[in-house]
Amino acid sequence: MNQGQLKIPQATAKRLPLYYRFLQNLHSSGKQRVSSAELSEAVKVDSATIRRDFSYFGALGKKGYGYNVNYLLSFFRKTLDQDEVTKVALIGVGNLGTAFLNYNFLKNNNTKISMAFDVDERKVGTNIADVPIYHMDEIESRLQEEQVTAAILTIPAHVAQSVTDRLIAAEVKGILNFTPARLNVPSSIRIHHIDLAVELQSLIYFLKHYPVLEEETADIEDGIPLNK
Repeated sequence: MNQGQLKIPQATAKRLPLYYRFLQNLHSSGKQRVSSAELSEAVKVDSATIRRDFSYFGALGKKGYGYNVNYLLSFFRKTLDQDEVTKVALIGVGNLGTAFLNYNFLKNNNTKISMAFDVDERKVGTNIADVPIYHMDEIESRLQEEQVTAAILTIPAHVAQSVTDRLIAAEVKGILNFTPARLNVPSSIRIHHIDLAVELQSLIYFLKHYPVLEEETADIEDGIPLNK
């Protein structure tokens, strides 16, 4: 995401890809304009929050008209660097890793898994969905050679920290961690932890003890307050 010229709240930044995906759907359906109320209904974010998010970028719409879909789509494509592909490495080609390779973020123009790594000799040297799989011993050389700066971890928790240390040595700047391990990284490294078991457990707890009120849904995505 191109935020060098404009610093926006992180909660807003997280919602931008959500807006962009919906705008793509509107564009594909031939819709020319959309109101903040329609956006709100589609992405489950209240209208006031959408207007506040958009206000960080100036006048994107007109009162009484709404927003021009083509203009917004073009604007957010540029803002999200959709015309510049970011190469991503997948570390660990188990069941979850294989699913990622087959999916490979098909709806994201600017993100592509370009290589994967594993220790299983039966997988090394093969391709899954046209993505080559290399041995873990090649992590540093391959990542630096291809200038890969982002990685997805789908490996056993007990090796997650040691592999992360190698990723940092290979100048990876961002890590999406699907292991339950809480990793220690320098402050210069951006890491997002996604523990599916914890998220499911949290969802079930909230279902039982915190029925979602209608007015609360606007500020909640995947059980997490968006503007906190």
